[in-house]
Amino acid sequence: MTTPKTKAPRASLNQLAVPIGVVGIVVMMVVPIPTFLLDLLIAMNITFAVLVVLVSMYVSRPLEFSSFPSLLLIATLFRLALNISATRLVLSKGFAGNVINSFGHFVISGSLIVGLVIFAILLVIQFVVITNGAARVAEVGARFTLDAMPGKQMAIDADLNSGLINDKQARIRRREVAAEADFYGAMDGASRFVKGDAIAALIITFINLIGGFAIGVLSKHMPLSEALSSYSLMSVGDGLVSQIPALLLSVSTGLIVTRASDSDDMSTVVTRQLSSQLKALQIAGAAAVGLCLVPGLPKIPFLIVGGGLLVIASRVKQNGPPKAEETEAEAATVSAAEVPDTPEALLSQIMVEPLELMLSPDLISLVDGAGADLLDRVRSLRRSLAQELGVVMPPVRTRDSLDLPHATYAIRINGVEVARGQAPTGTVLAIGDDLDGLPGQVGHEPVFGLEGKWVPVELRGQAELLGATVVDRSSVIITHLSEAVRRNASRLLGREEVALATKSLKNSHPTVVEDLTPALLTLAEIQRVLHALLDEGIPIRDLVRIFEALALAAKSGTEPDRLIEAARNALAPAIVAEHSVDGHLDVLTLDPQLQQTIMESLRPGEGGPQLVLPPDLAESVVATARQRYTEATSRGRHPVLVCAPQLRLPLRRLMRMTVPEMPILSYTDISAGTARIDTVGVIEDVRNAVL
Repeated sequence: MTTPKTKAPRASLNQLAVPIGVVGIVVMMVVPIPTFLLDLLIAMNITFAVLVVLVSMYVSRPLEFSSFPSLLLIATLFRLALNISATRLVLSKGFAGNVINSFGHFVISGSLIVGLVIFAILLVIQFVVITNGAARVAEVGARFTLDAMPGKQMAIDADLNSGLINDKQARIRRREVAAEADFYGAMDGASRFVKGDAIAALIITFINLIGGFAIGVLSKHMPLSEALSSYSLMSVGDGLVSQIPALLLSVSTGLIVTRASDSDDMSTVVTRQLSSQLKALQIAGAAAVGLCLVPGLPKIPFLIVGGGLLVIASRVKQNGPPKAEETEAEAATVSAAEVPDTPEALLSQIMVEPLELMLSPDLISLVDGAGADLLDRVRSLRRSLAQELGVVMPPVRTRDSLDLPHATYAIRINGVEVARGQAPTGTVLAIGDDLDGLPGQVGHEPVFGLEGKWVPVELRGQAELLGATVVDRSSVIITHLSEAVRRNASRLLGREEVALATKSLKNSHPTVVEDLTPALLTLAEIQRVLHALLDEGIPIRDLVRIFEALALAAKSGTEPDRLIEAARNALAPAIVAEHSVDGHLDVLTLDPQLQQTIMESLRPGEGGPQLVLPPDLAESVVATARQRYTEATSRGRHPVLVCAPQLRLPLRRLMRMTVPEMPILSYTDISAGTARIDTVGVIEDVRNAVL
């Protein structure tokens, strides 16, 4: 109970410190303050400026001091408030505190001319040299940072899609890119504060000189020389007191915006880089010593400086070989990391990628160029397929391949090419009729095989006027990739993915998982069932229903076919709904006599029940099924073949080589659904008709 009580006030003070400080600064501008408090605030201002300079030197990268732009505005406002308070005291009482008085007599040696010259030099250094340079660097840095944002975002997306980083790392890197752009944009504006502050300091000092002299002569009837000496020294002292912290903050601004190294603090980097140049140190030291030979020049200063550089060079030389060895060792380590020859590293290099998208060199612009959105679409595809199939698509390794022909892409799964297509550069795919009048290369839509033509991008509008459907290259590739993944989803569902899905399900439904595995089924047996479901195009999103059905079926045996059918029965309503259109299910049925003949041909086998049909009958059944299915689809129907439960799986094995797109359901499946059955064809034994 004591810890929260001690931390809560500290947190509240941190939250109130800046607002209270800003309000206090505004109050200083309108309320007179005593000279003692002004001395304290001036000392605080100078110390704070020194602190900011030191922090600017010791941060390793600008974003570590991301509050600097806001801090610069507050410091500038604070300094202007001190100028106003000092001006009020100078003009009203003729005394603005011991700090300003000391600067007026000690720093400028009691001479108005010396004070004005020093003040002018400081103003030129700050305004002309440091402030203008920092403002220019901040402006260029902001412009380059904003221009580089799309490229950095694309690089992050590319690393994410290729699996080099995860989603959390990608979010962190995106936040860093956005924060960097915001920081340099804020620095571009904050540098204007420093420039305005320098101008304001010049004007305030001039007003103090004229106003003080006028008050001293006209109001207090002081002699001209006394009024000039008194008020001018305090005015110049006030200007110097304000310009010293202003100069320090200008230096801090320059240090922040000119940082080019983020590996270490500036002092370490500068010291290391200067001391690493042995020849430069030796030549500079010898040159300084050589200047002693010039007649009339003092010899001791140049001997001290030159000798010091030569001593430093000798120490660097003594420490050189170990440093060189360390550098070589580091280089060897990096080289070993880049080109490893250990068995583990070689094994990691030769591992087959689950999913690859190979692009010919001329198609690299799809992933690395202006307007490239292929990687973004791949990421969206992963989300949509996960929601549709219940399978998380592995990261797509996008690579270029010199072996591919011009304008060609290829899709590989587990190192084996499963699809290939074309996407010529500078074109779009127009799908439709009456495209003979358009120039371009004849092509086809890779998934549905629709005829089309690759026409120049400039003719897109003309193709649309002709009634064609126009698809860009990225859409063609993504559509092809999604279809390839759907058809090969089972090959992408590995043991690790099954274990991960099981672990995730255990977090929400622990009892369901504990009842099934490892007591009844192993992960390998569960994976076989999920593979079979995916091979038939059945989503496995509802793992709860699947695991519950498998737990019940596994108590009577672990034959694969029994487990697969049990899982299908649990998903039957969803399967029927998937193939229904507006509550209607189009079906193809088997002729009762043919179905009886097929049932009589069932024989047990190692892989489950097998159909032992005469070759001519098997050929007739397959040909008739393909013909009826094609006729129905040509009429815009999407039928499923319905048969007895014991025939469904063997019949599926018979049909999948010739009519893989035709779903096969059992009477049990459709009875679990609520769709209305519409028979669109009957499959018969047509051998006698052919004869």
